[in-house]
Amino acid sequence: MRIGISGWRYKGWRGVFYPKNLAQRRELEFASRRFNTIELNGSFYSLQRPSSFETWCAETPDDFVFAVKGSRYITHMLKLRNIEVPLANFFAQGVLRLGPKLGPVLWQFPPNFKFEAEKLDAFFRLLPRTQKEAAELGRLHDKRLDQRSWLEVKRSFRLRHAVEIRHDSFACDAFIQMLRHHDVGLVVADTVEWPLLMDVTADFVYCRLHGSEQLYASGYEDEALDRWARRIASWAAGGEVRDGKRAGDIDAPKRKKRDVFVYFDNDMKVRAPVDAQALQTRVKKLLEAS
Repeated sequence: MRIGISGWRYKGWRGVFYPKNLAQRRELEFASRRFNTIELNGSFYSLQRPSSFETWCAETPDDFVFAVKGSRYITHMLKLRNIEVPLANFFAQGVLRLGPKLGPVLWQFPPNFKFEAEKLDAFFRLLPRTQKEAAELGRLHDKRLDQRSWLEVKRSFRLRHAVEIRHDSFACDAFIQMLRHHDVGLVVADTVEWPLLMDVTADFVYCRLHGSEQLYASGYEDEALDRWARRIASWAAGGEVRDGKRAGDIDAPKRKKRDVFVYFDNDMKVRAPVDAQALQTRVKKLLEAS
């Protein structure tokens, strides 16, 4: 179970979560000693450089894991049309320099993107499932990355993918079964604006806690944190969650255990790191009591 934060560079956190005199360049180092995972958001907005991924990898502990957010150019602008080269660019930009620290890749769909089975099936078929496959795909990158790509893979670790939906048309059994067929995780997104579905569709669960009352701003009180701790413990033990909405008609296959990734995205008012630490404590107590 990995519980962390979505991003780490926020001006309002300085002097509150981060010590007052901490240099900005040391913020990732500081945060990665409090959490064993962080969601990397910069890759959503633009292509990064191999040197940046190398630095982020070097600044974090050996057992640390990054979730990496997929490019909005692919999901929001192209809306999954003609994406072979942009997808190659994404994996050629240097993300493979994270090596064993490369966790799930998050693909976030915009609110106006509706469920289209054929388009989604084609997208899922394109996604590489190992770092070696990602490097092979990355070789199709365009000229922009000719002098700034990274395609070396010393050990081919597995690649996982998760999707975050923001349109009600996805709340159907056909979508859940498609995710299970392709072994793609459905993001459990806690927010007042978009569907909150608890279906388990892969051998891991990916949660994004945006703030259940006010998007990106509201924090989580004791009762809510207790509820999420129980859900995380249930997923980690290979089970399902029964206290939320599901779109699928049948349960996922039972497992002895399951990886769970949780990221707090309520970064306003410095609630994300506080809530993440509080949830860590609750989950630890549940494990010790079981």
